[in-house]
Amino acid sequence: MTETIVSMNGTLVLDGSASLPVLDHAVLYGDGLFDTVVAHQGAIFKLAEHLDRCYRGMRVLRLELPVPRETLVAWIQATTDACRSEYVYTKWIVTRGSNGTPLMDPRGCRPNVIVLARPYPRRDYGEGAGVRLKTVAIRRPPSIAADARIKSLNYLNLVLAKLEAQSAGADEALLLDTDGHVCEAPGFNVFAIRGDQLVTPRSCVLEGVTRAVVLAMAGAHGLSPAVTDLELYDLYTADEVFLTSTAGGVLPVSTVDGIGIGAGTGPRTRALAGAYWGLVRGALAR
Repeated sequence: MTETIVSMNGTLVLDGSASLPVLDHAVLYGDGLFDTVVAHQGAIFKLAEHLDRCYRGMRVLRLELPVPRETLVAWIQATTDACRSEYVYTKWIVTRGSNGTPLMDPRGCRPNVIVLARPYPRRDYGEGAGVRLKTVAIRRPPSIAADARIKSLNYLNLVLAKLEAQSAGADEALLLDTDGHVCEAPGFNVFAIRGDQLVTPRSCVLEGVTRAVVLAMAGAHGLSPAVTDLELYDLYTADEVFLTSTAGGVLPVSTVDGIGIGAGTGPRTRALAGAYWGLVRGALAR
């Protein structure tokens, strides 16, 4: 099965017949949040961690699901299973819902839950090639304006960054914060390796589940991990740079602003990527 499978509030439908009210605050204001997981042969990798992050975001957004957590888990699993692919990409979206008016007032809204699953879309930047990153002018908003730890439906900042990078001929954008520190790429956390140090930005970033997995694996690969402030200099002079996400795993970076990074697909990045997918496949054994 290759089409996208969608569950609307627990009811499975084909994507062509799925619908959302136009007065839902997700449509009107980008009011809601989402999360994404990967499954191998039906076993969803790190589902609990993704759900924990989702529920933290819902608490901040003051969103309360009309169903218990175990019901949401059942909807996610059922939609994933219905896809019937070896590797499945599953996303759930929690919207504010509608109170019947086009006004911003959230009172009286009842959240909607959409779950979609499709065969896993492997990222392809060319055979054996790494990602070409381009630092963009648009900045990641500070946490006092829009906390990046909330995986909200308002990703306009990241969409604009991606458009800017693509118009410059790059594969992905690299965003800085308002102080010039490295943050992330749209949908990706950023890592750099220099010697035996593995570093990743600490502020204005999504607390990625794959990011946490890589940090936990670092020691087994002879790397000392650190979450800290990074400057562009730290990426330009790194031995290896890579990106992480659920929808990409561990992806090597070949250039940052036209500066070549090592061989583009460094050995430790390849090792971490292999170990990550080994863990995904190993989810069946747990």
